Amino acid sequence: MSDTTRVNLWGFVNAYLVREEDGLTLVDTTLAQGARKILAAAREQGQPIRRIALTHAHGDHIGGLDRLKAELPEAEVIISARDARLMAKDMTLDPDEPQGKLRGDYRGAKTKPTRTVTDGENVGSLRVVASPGHTPGHVAFLDERDGTLFCGDVFSTLGGVATSARMNPRFPLVVMGTWDRPTVLASARMLRGLEPARLAPGHGRIVEGPVEQMDRAIVKAS
Repeated sequence: MSDTTRVNLWGFVNAYLVREEDGLTLVDTTLAQGARKILAAAREQGQPIRRIALTHAHGDHIGGLDRLKAELPEAEVIISARDARLMAKDMTLDPDEPQGKLRGDYRGAKTKPTRTVTDGENVGSLRVVASPGHTPGHVAFLDERDGTLFCGDVFSTLGGVATSARMNPRFPLVVMGTWDRPTVLASARMLRGLEPARLAPGHGRIVEGPVEQMDRAIVKAS
């Protein structure tokens, strides 16, 4: 496994520090209260956080952004072009998108992205993988060095590997925040097709060799 550190807040939500040649890439920021813990973990690594890559605009993933940016003014802030609008509290849907209700916590952030990305671009060693459905502009990040898939909220592993397309009574929060279940199920199938070596979700533990468990989760949601 590449040098990846999971930073968990309250046993509930994850951020990840990914070591790069020039420092660290932070994937997601948890809630505001997680900023101090993330900064402490980076200090333990002895490396600066160079960039903050966000999977999507829900508050439990961008909640620490403003506090972190205040401490890290030179760090890049990266999110998909589509979810950048949601981070700015623009809740309009495009005409060609499913017109379901946008669910979950869209608290927004004062911080504006310094870069927006689309499918196939790179953020350091991480390849951006468009994976909409939980939110319209949700993305995952694939570490092409070792196959670690930072899947955001397409899958969770609290209470077992599950997609956010089907209610998981042991951890219902992710599904309750999902915008369009058919779209996120299609994204789950696509991410499984990448055959990741490990699954690093927004909620729950990192799972090694996750493909069979991803298959079972997709079948349950289908």
